Amino acid sequence: MNTQNTPVHISLWHKGFWLLSIANLLVTMSVYALIPVMPQWLMENEHFSSFYTGLSMGAFALGVFSFGFFCSYLVQRYRRNLVCIASILIMGLLIAGLFYLHDNRITVIDVWFIIAQRFLLGAAFGLAKMVLSSTLIVDTSESFQRTEANHSSSWFARFAISLGPLFAIISNTLFGFGSVVLMSIAFCVVSVLLIRLVDFPFRAPEDRVNLFSLDRFFLPHGFPLFLNLLPITIAVGLVMTVERDYTFYGMIMAGFFLALLSGRFVFPNAELKSEVVTGLVLFFAALLLMITRHQMIVSYAAPTMIGLGIGIIGARFLLFFIKLSRHCQRGTSQSTYILGWESGVALGVGVGYAMFAADGQPVLLTALVLVTFALVLYILFTHNWFLKNKNR
Repeated sequence: MNTQNTPVHISLWHKGFWLLSIANLLVTMSVYALIPVMPQWLMENEHFSSFYTGLSMGAFALGVFSFGFFCSYLVQRYRRNLVCIASILIMGLLIAGLFYLHDNRITVIDVWFIIAQRFLLGAAFGLAKMVLSSTLIVDTSESFQRTEANHSSSWFARFAISLGPLFAIISNTLFGFGSVVLMSIAFCVVSVLLIRLVDFPFRAPEDRVNLFSLDRFFLPHGFPLFLNLLPITIAVGLVMTVERDYTFYGMIMAGFFLALLSGRFVFPNAELKSEVVTGLVLFFAALLLMITRHQMIVSYAAPTMIGLGIGIIGARFLLFFIKLSRHCQRGTSQSTYILGWESGVALGVGVGYAMFAADGQPVLLTALVLVTFALVLYILFTHNWFLKNKNR
């Protein structure tokens, strides 16, 4: 059988790895905290239509790709940790712009200003994530531990999908939108402090560094896998537009914990196809429950199933990307996975508002169609394609 298990090395969990993993969590939380509350602020305080609100939120997806071609050049030309820190500080400044608008009650603002802010936030976030995940975390790990390091650190970022909105909804309910923005800024600042505490050995740049490069950005021969991941993450973003209750995200987190346990105890010796298929079936079933049933139990069961499903899928797709990479392409495979995940969620949020005005039934039905498409595509094409093209 085609099975795969990720070993556990206690020596991986040294101080530097912990600090970078927590920084990864906080950077991601700073972005996800805005998803459930910023659209409502735009529509209620800035008087945006649902279409322009969706356009603004979706601009983040395009921004994530914008610095990718320069990623390799920047980390070769400058200290890689400083590139990451600068990107996170820019994120903090861009988010601070929202606080300035909110605190000064500026309501007459051009929509293109917010679209530009979201695009630039996506650009800074994309660069920070690519450098942090594909370079810094890898560089602090021994060569035989790097797959485990990628797998483990990605779980910290995955938990941000639940923790960011959870904290934001509670803070927004108690103190208002300004508190959420300040919290996002604080996440950026603390993540910078954590990265500064890690020592990175100096590495001389290569003799010839191209300004534009796919290195550390996108893995071209991983495009079919990227294409299969995208509808899944778009569906996640769509669901986030209709769910703005802290209970939902708390149960998503419970599902993530179950996914961690299942990866260790249920799937280590299972056939490789079973994980993604199981995750998509769970996601499909959860959406079906949300569409057809409205009992109290569904509000707990459905998000738990979604968390379990996307937790399994996310962990497995990341390992798929790593196994597709050739020599010296591990960082590139990481970045490709990040692009597929983050751009998909942002697109889903954008489409949910722009096309459906965050109306529950149409949004959930669209998510159901996307998950079905992803499942069929994976079973009929992607899995066999991966087995034929993997390099590890």
